[in-house]
This record gives sequence, structure tokens and C-alpha cells, in this order.
Amino acid sequence: MKHLLLTSALIAGALSAAGETWSLDSCISYAVEHNITVKSRRNDVASSQQSVTDAKSRYLPTLSANAGQSWNLGRGLTAENTYADRNTSNFQWGASFNLPVFSGLSTTRQVAYAKANLATVIEQYEAAKDDISLNVITAYLQVLYCKELHEVASGQVELSQYELSRREALLEAGKIPEIDMLEAKSQLAQDELNKTQTANDTRLALVDLAQLLELDDINGFDIAPLDDESAIMMMTPDDVYAAALQHNHSILAARNGITASEKNISLARTGYIPTVNFNAGLGSSYYKISGIPNDTFGKQMKNNYSTYFGFSLNIPIFDAFNTRNSINRAKVQSVNARLQYDDACQRLFKTIQQVYYQADGARHKLSAGKVAEETAVKAFEAMREKYNLGRATPSEYEQSKTKALRATAERIQAGYELILRTRLLEYYANPH
Repeated sequence: MKHLLLTSALIAGALSAAGETWSLDSCISYAVEHNITVKSRRNDVASSQQSVTDAKSRYLPTLSANAGQSWNLGRGLTAENTYADRNTSNFQWGASFNLPVFSGLSTTRQVAYAKANLATVIEQYEAAKDDISLNVITAYLQVLYCKELHEVASGQVELSQYELSRREALLEAGKIPEIDMLEAKSQLAQDELNKTQTANDTRLALVDLAQLLELDDINGFDIAPLDDESAIMMMTPDDVYAAALQHNHSILAARNGITASEKNISLARTGYIPTVNFNAGLGSSYYKISGIPNDTFGKQMKNNYSTYFGFSLNIPIFDAFNTRNSINRAKVQSVNARLQYDDACQRLFKTIQQVYYQADGARHKLSAGKVAEETAVKAFEAMREKYNLGRATPSEYEQSKTKALRATAERIQAGYELILRTRLLEYYANPH
């Protein structure tokens, strides 16, 4: 199916005029841009992108500075190991630098895991767009179906109005009893009720579609007929399924979920690997005791200045089974990811199979419906001629008209059912 994604500005400009009809493509584009679920999935993508950035940041060194001032008032221990009343103050500052030389591959694997999660979330975002697109297609065709039924109902009202006028004239001429005219009035009232019902159905279908589009104001909202309502040649369910496995976003998301779960197992295993860090720092301090001569602040800062650097090695020997438990949890998640993938594949195949047989049934129903409609219409025309000649009763005339109306409605329903199902099959079979 031709699927055009318009920008927000284009959509806003093209559809701002009140009462302007919307095409199927513009409805899909607008819904994808404004649907709340799709927006939520878009935010999930942004969050996952930030997770990748966070993981990459673990390669970077850390640098920090510190300073402190403290006072001690009252008795304190002296250099002679006695206590005396004295007040002391102490000021110190420092800076430290830490560089991960070897993180036990945890950073590398954390980045790989974050990227795999990002790929999964992106496919989930695309799957959400697919879901809303399919819902819009269904709602759009439902509106067209209701509209066509309303047109048929309007035509029936016109026929009933003409018949009532004819019978009123015949009644005035004394050629029919009054009950025939009353039956015509009753039929007209019934047809007008049916017309009102189809108008309400059309309005409600438009409301459903507008709500999918997240429109705040649906006054004047209307849609255009499809440019091409011809049914495509249907592929077999197996062919559609084989094609869908290559590009269906729900399947790709589940497949990427398996990859992410395997990356998570690899990440958990890094808990067994030693790490090496490089550390460096510098600092100084100033110390003052009341009642005793003290060196100046600058001199103490110079004399107490110190630097250090070195390497630290951390070898995990026993971590209370934390790493082992993390690996086991990751393995369970991997099994769940594979089960979710199998479930997604099964649900996709069942959906495609169901849509295919619905389309096949609608195709046969449409073929039979066209014959039934043509026969019913011809029968009604013959009955109308017979009725005009006074060779048929009003009840026979109304029954024939009702059969023709029912045959037309069934043909319309089968036609739109076939259009909907074939479009869904085409949507599943083609990348977009």
C-alpha cells in the first residue's frame, strides 16, 4: 500500500481549512504523528539513545576536587600525650583523577547491550506506527461503507416518496383503497428511519476515525473516496507470512529482543573478570593550634603539598554468588525473549491466515452478491411494472423492493470487506 509520511507542517497547512476532505494517506500520516501511543514509543527511543550515551561515558575518566574546614574546641591531646585546653582548626584540599584502564570488558559489553536495546525499542516504535496505520485503514473503510449504505437508503426514500405521491393520486381518482396509501406512508416512514440510522452510523464512524487521529475538533471532518478500490491479487498466507518475517516491525522487535538478552548474558559474565584502574591526585592542608606559634598559611600549603599516582587491580574471588545469580537471571530473560519471539511469529501467522480467508470469503461473497443484486434489481423492476399495471399487491411490491435493498447492502458489505482484507494483506506483505 502506498504509504506517504507527511511532515507536521505539511499536514497542518494542507488540512487546516474547515470541511476539507482527508485522504487515506493523510489520515495515516496525521495519526502516526499525533497518536499518544506512538509518541510514547518515540520517547522510549530517546530514552534508549540516552542509555547508549551513558554506556559510552563509562570509557571516560573521572576528575573530582574536594575541600574541607574543621574546628576542634576544648580539651585535646598534645604532643606530650597529655590533655590541655586548646582550639585547633584544620583546612585541606585535594583533587583526584581516575582512569579505567581495563574494566573487565564490562563497558564494551554494556555499550553493546544498550545498542541492542535501542534497536529493539526502535522496532517497537515502528510497530506502534504500523498498529495505528492498520486501525486507521479499518476505520477509514468503515466510514466509506457507512456512506454508501446511506446513499442506498437515501435512494430508497426517494422511491418511497415517489410511490406515496403516486398512490395519493390514485386514491383521489378512486382507483385504490385508502389502506394502500397508508401502507405507502408507513413504508416511507420506515425508509426515512433507515436513512436516519445510516446517517448516524456514518457520523459515529467518522467520530471513531477522528478519535484515532487525536483530533480536538471534528466539526466539518470528512474523508475522500479511495482512488482505487480494485482488489489486488491475493498471495497465499505462507507467502505473505514469509515476506512479513523479513520486515514486520513486531517480529524484528522480538528478534532484537533475543539479541539484547544474549548481550545481557555476556555482560553479566564480566563480573568474573578482574579490573585495572589508574589513580592520581594532589592536595595540601593548613593546621592551626591556638596559643602556639604556627607557620603561615602559604608556607604550610607549600610544605604540606603532596601528589600521588598508582594502579589498582581488583580481582573478584567471591562475591556471594552475585555474578552467578546475575548470569542465571539473564539466561531466564533470554528464554523469555525467545518465547516472546515464537509467540509473535505465531500471532502474526494466525492474523495473516485469518485475514486471507476473510478476504477469500469476501471475494466469493462479492461475486455471488453481484449476481444476487442484479437478479433482485431485475425482479424488482419487473414487480414494479407488474404493480403499476395492477397485477401485484402493495405487499408484493414492498417485499421485492426490500429484497433488492438487502441484496445491494450485502454486495456493498462484501465489496468493502474484500478491499479491507486485501489491503491488510498487502500491508503485511510489503515493507513500509
